[in-house]
Amino acid sequence: MSQESIDKIVVAYSGGLDTSVLLKWLKDKYQAEVIAYCADVGQQEELDGLEEKALNTGASACIIDDLKAPFAKDFIFPMVQAEALYEGQYLLGTSIARPCISEGMVRVAREYGATAIAHGATGKGNDQVRFELSTASLAPDIEMIAPWRQDDFREEFPGRAEMIDYAAREGIPVQASAKKSYSMDRNLLHISFESGELEDTWYDATGDESKDMYVLSVSPEDAPDKPEYVQLLFEKGNCVGIKLDRIDELIAELGDVSAEGKDGDYTLLSPYGVMRVLNAIAGQHGIGRIDMVENRFVGMKSRGIYETPGGTVLMAAHRQVESITMDREVMRLRDSLIPKYAELVYNGFWFAPEREALQSMVTHTQETVSGEVRLKLYKGNIITAGRRSPLSLYDEDVATMEGGCEEAYNQNDATGFIRLNGLRLKSEAKRRQQQG
Repeated sequence: MSQESIDKIVVAYSGGLDTSVLLKWLKDKYQAEVIAYCADVGQQEELDGLEEKALNTGASACIIDDLKAPFAKDFIFPMVQAEALYEGQYLLGTSIARPCISEGMVRVAREYGATAIAHGATGKGNDQVRFELSTASLAPDIEMIAPWRQDDFREEFPGRAEMIDYAAREGIPVQASAKKSYSMDRNLLHISFESGELEDTWYDATGDESKDMYVLSVSPEDAPDKPEYVQLLFEKGNCVGIKLDRIDELIAELGDVSAEGKDGDYTLLSPYGVMRVLNAIAGQHGIGRIDMVENRFVGMKSRGIYETPGGTVLMAAHRQVESITMDREVMRLRDSLIPKYAELVYNGFWFAPEREALQSMVTHTQETVSGEVRLKLYKGNIITAGRRSPLSLYDEDVATMEGGCEEAYNQNDATGFIRLNGLRLKSEAKRRQQQG
């Protein structure tokens, strides 16, 4: 699509310096109408006045899209069912938000008849790939504009100082405050920190000098000296309720969560409510901090610090319900696909047919994953304190070490089982002896 054919652009907008400059620059370069789009995925940023700021910068409209509930239900929860971890550590907080945001941007682009979508992701990161692959899957006819991959944009704005000067010259209403040495990205699932002093992989991000950086959790050293118990109720792989001594008080403090009923001692919650409550209690106990060097899709290694308190507890509890309700071979098959599933999410292929195929398989495995888990939270640790399910495969008569249950498991049967499994090992040993 030629530059002349782009007459209406939807731009990802936060109201900060970068996206404000981007909005004005796009409008001038393309001589196009620009619609500012802000997706609320739980970043807890102040959104008051954002519409006025966007309009004063040159936008014809500003859409503030509340995606918190669908983000939890349609993106976070399916990913938890898959037990997805990227490179064994990262709970994919930033990665999973991008397809949710892209879906919202495409919907708004359709509503306004926009022919292009623009984002402020740099040419070095993963987000550019995630936004553009998601859009390609949802709206292949919409043009993607990535200013940071355009020479003229980088030449005009080699640094923050040039952006501040441009904003002052163009009358763009931004507050040009001193930027933190690290960058942050927050949503309902996590908050990430990277760049600045964190680019030194030997830098200790647990030290006192970094204490004020963290947002969602206290350090394990500062967590309460007394453990706290929490119980999670699952139905078909999804957490639907929480039992906590102070849950009514906590819900009142959060302000934007309401109970959806009761099931015995459990307070029933929406997926959004589950995430908010778990984030609060897990963060208070110093749970969910991760420091890792990961492999970006674009080829480089990157060091990141992540806080994912609620997601860490949710994943741990989900695994415990699976441990008593999921067939062994089904679990092994699903687990063998975790690296692939996580890679697809990380690399931006959420809407790709292969991820959707994997999700169908995951959904099938969760049909029996219903039950309860009791966890003890203590100074950064999640300690399993019990699990039970009406669909449990655990049979105490079979597993017991006590006698009297020979009809459930006859130990003599193991003799033939071991002999058959040892047959090929004996054959291999004989061959080695002959080769001498």
